[in-house]
Amino acid sequence: MTLSQELLDILVCPQCKGVLLYQQSRNRLLCESCRLAFPVRDGIPVLLIDEAEPLTDTEG
Repeated sequence: MTLSQELLDILVCPQCKGVLLYQQSRNRLLCESCRLAFPVRDGIPVLLIDEAEPLTDTEG
């Protein structure tokens, strides 16, 4: 499932308020500043810091 560009344009990282990048292949939103990945479940971004996964050194 793909997120609309309108939605992607208004979403920001809940921690730093920075830009989120959509990684469609893994269905998640990435914050490179915080090094966090937020899941997208059933087409809904889950922007809870507790639900985010830290990015590894090779990701991002």
